[in-house]
Amino acid sequence: MRKNKVDVLIGAQWGDEGKGKVVDAMGADVDIFVRYQGGANAGHTVIVEGRKVVFHLLPSGMLYPGKLCMIGNGVVLDPEQLLKEMDDLYSKGQDRARLVISPHAHVVMPYHKTLDRLEEAARGKGNRIGTTGLGIGPCYVDKFARCGLRVTDLLDADCLRESLMAALEEKNHLLTRLYGEKPIPFDEVYEPAREWGRALEPYVDSVTDLLYKALEEGKNILLEGAQGAMLDVDHGTYPYITSSSTSSAGAFTGTGMAPHALGRVLGVMKAYTTRVGEGPLPTEDQGETGEFLRERGGEFGATTGRPRRCGWLDIPALNYSMRLNGVDAIALTKLDVMTGLNKIQVCTAYERGGVRLSRYPADGSLRDVSPVYEALPGWEEDLSSCKTFESLPEAAQHYVNWIEKQLGVPVKLIGVGGERSQTINRGL
Repeated sequence: MRKNKVDVLIGAQWGDEGKGKVVDAMGADVDIFVRYQGGANAGHTVIVEGRKVVFHLLPSGMLYPGKLCMIGNGVVLDPEQLLKEMDDLYSKGQDRARLVISPHAHVVMPYHKTLDRLEEAARGKGNRIGTTGLGIGPCYVDKFARCGLRVTDLLDADCLRESLMAALEEKNHLLTRLYGEKPIPFDEVYEPAREWGRALEPYVDSVTDLLYKALEEGKNILLEGAQGAMLDVDHGTYPYITSSSTSSAGAFTGTGMAPHALGRVLGVMKAYTTRVGEGPLPTEDQGETGEFLRERGGEFGATTGRPRRCGWLDIPALNYSMRLNGVDAIALTKLDVMTGLNKIQVCTAYERGGVRLSRYPADGSLRDVSPVYEALPGWEEDLSSCKTFESLPEAAQHYVNWIEKQLGVPVKLIGVGGERSQTINRGL
């Protein structure tokens, strides 16, 4: 029995698992949607009645009328991107939810994006992390260095002026002395920032207070993570990670809710594995199967358009993710993409230096590991019109049951297509 009506939804792999679709599919029963970490480097795609909407900062519940959507303090907010998303929804008549933004969320400034690109280029080809160049990392650096600007700073002209002058003095020193770039003029940043503050002010309120009031009223709350657990700044494949806490624990620091408020953790995973950018991916297939999954699954980044690296399911990494996040139920997406594969490979262990590793390695690097595969039967039938688990082909049912047995967590939601309606609910 659920103690509280609070769900944390996380990506169980390296991101791009289809969290937006799962949030949207659950949306009718949710009162409040909260984005708690990450920035505009994460894209959540929702398809409703043939219309595709990509959210980068807005919570995925914005398409539902009468809902409350929040951006928590753990998010690094790009005001320019957020206002564009809001305008796009408004112009299409799709801004149906109320939006609240935490005053404590840090702001991605233009100099963060410039430094992000310069730092990545300076690493050289062999040492690149694969950043999107959207300023996320440098903004988080400023947050922990205690010199960042927050949303609340945009609302006060004097505070903004003082904070920005200090920030630009340091950033321009880096730009000119370290990278040989031109300094950024104060007015080029200050004037747009003041406009952002005026535009965002009506939406700013205490996310923490509103969430605790909602708890007292028995509201259904969904805390929505971005990226995936294997990209967590502490627990992911460092240094090829993102700059925030993508695991379920990040939901509490990113909103101000206490851990005892948690009801359950929902882990979203694909029926196969993908990754964008640099870093290890033991089950990556660079041949026909990888291309098959990429084309059938539309595996191109929602934010950057970059092709995703694709491969077979990685059970050791998923078991690690299940424990790390305390996953209570799985939402399995893109099962339909596997149609047409007569044999499905699944990684059940690793090998490193001739030693078999049945569990995720303690160093977390996945450096020099090779996958150990087990073969399962595939299927040819189209899944897109399946409405129940029993209507799936026998081999597809076997695949889902096998995943449940390997991970020790029930699969409660199954995606068989991109539309909201193409979801099999097994008692979520």
